[in-house]
Amino acid sequence: MARKAEVYMKENLAGFLEEVATGYAFTYINTYLQNQAAQAVSNTLPLQNKIFESNVLFPFFDGLIPEGWLLDIAEKNWKLNEKDRMGLLLTFCKNCIGAVSIIAINEKI
Repeated sequence: MARKAEVYMKENLAGFLEEVATGYAFTYINTYLQNQAAQAVSNTLPLQNKIFESNVLFPFFDGLIPEGWLLDIAEKNWKLNEKDRMGLLLTFCKNCIGAVSIIAINEKI
C-alpha cells in the first residue's frame, strides 16, 4: 500500500506527499494556495496547482531526514532501512526543526 502524508507549513495544512507508481508526488491543497499568507514549503516546490512528481524523494523532503549518528541510532532503535526514505521521513519528521512538519495519514485519528 502506498504511503501518504500531510505536509504542514507553520501548523497549516499545505499539501500532500505520497508514494505513487513512478516514485513520489507532492500537491498543494487549494485552500492553502488561496491563503494570502501562503508560503512555499521549499524554493524547489513553488506555490502552484500543478502536481510535482519525482522518481526519488524530493531533495527538500529528503533533507529533513536525520543524518550521521542520529540516523544510525534511529535505524537501530526502530529497525528502519536507510534506503526507505519515505519511511524515515514519516517516522522522524513529525516535529521537524523549522516550519515544515510531515504527518503520516494513517497516524491521524
